[in-house]
Amino acid sequence: MDFTKRLLLGLGLGASITAFAQDLSKIRPVLTGAPFLRVAPDARSGGMGDQGVATSPDVYSQFWNAAKYPFSRNLSGVGVNYTPYMGKLTNDVFLLYGSYYRFVGEEERSTIGASIYYFNMGEVNLTRLVDNNAVADEGTAKPNEFAIDVSYALRLADSFSAAVTGRFIRSDLSGGFNTDTTLKPANSFAVDISGYYTTPRFSGLGGMDNKVNAGFAIQNLGPKLDYTGDEDSRTYLPTIARFGAGYDVYIDDVNRVGISAEASKLLVPGAEITRIDPLTQQPVYEVPNVGVMEGIGKSFNNPKSLMLSGALEYAYDNAFFVRGGYFHESEEQGARQFATAGIGLKYNAFALDVSYLINMSKLNSALDNTLRFGLTWNIGDETMNATDY
Repeated sequence: MDFTKRLLLGLGLGASITAFAQDLSKIRPVLTGAPFLRVAPDARSGGMGDQGVATSPDVYSQFWNAAKYPFSRNLSGVGVNYTPYMGKLTNDVFLLYGSYYRFVGEEERSTIGASIYYFNMGEVNLTRLVDNNAVADEGTAKPNEFAIDVSYALRLADSFSAAVTGRFIRSDLSGGFNTDTTLKPANSFAVDISGYYTTPRFSGLGGMDNKVNAGFAIQNLGPKLDYTGDEDSRTYLPTIARFGAGYDVYIDDVNRVGISAEASKLLVPGAEITRIDPLTQQPVYEVPNVGVMEGIGKSFNNPKSLMLSGALEYAYDNAFFVRGGYFHESEEQGARQFATAGIGLKYNAFALDVSYLINMSKLNSALDNTLRFGLTWNIGDETMNATDY
């Protein structure tokens, strides 16, 4: 794969679709820098329609909603997830995610968390044409992106907690490619603000115990990424708002069924018609070059950037899990439409999660037929939340 193609995928298409000889004339996804931050990093959420803002807490809540941590079942935990990416194009592109959290203080009201999310785009062989159309080897480039997070969450009431997350983002699309190009690594900082609400168990359907969960997160609020030093070419971060709700039914002491739904919206302006091309008489689309806050306001001119997902999770004795979900995005914004399935196994302090994505769109998905794997190690004693899980 040549460098230009890798660059375009890294700038946005890789996070939405990868198409093969298909009509993309009506598809105008909102492109951002660091698009890997839009890809679900963990196998549990990957089996639940790429959602996690209102599901029950786990070690990977750092990515979705760090405010879930104060309601965690264990005092601390660490997890690692691996996701092969764009398997239909290449075999050396992957996402790697690691997350950690722990309670601080003796009252089990506050937590700290940290994570790293790494996107490896593989090696790119670089060549150039010389005299007589001969091809000269220019070496290789290794483009990559990563983000490092830290979070603090506090339980403000018996049923509600809030969190703030700070994030350092580095996007190196040149991968060490040294020529006269102006492309350079881009760095930025971002902030997440999130909240989580969960009720104690209460008697509901059929006299069984029930529980309601809800959550929100405003993510990746921060300055644009600067890849070239040119003010006009700076790229928005994938700022996004997530809102979700869930309902758990405890059939008996060992069987639980949970249903959840999530809506998310990109808070980034999409391309707008700015003029008519005098030669083709076709509209010309351009992304508004405005400040971050003004861009958030303009994003509401694009209602089709709303994404929806639904999920179902069955748990047996908090040791065996079966999951399914569905994710929908409009065709104009990228056409990500897929079903997901997953299972989870837990033994003592360790857990294994696996998920699988089934593409339901006319366009090929970068994660179609991809297995994701996650390992979790729950550390320390159970918290007072364990009986309400």
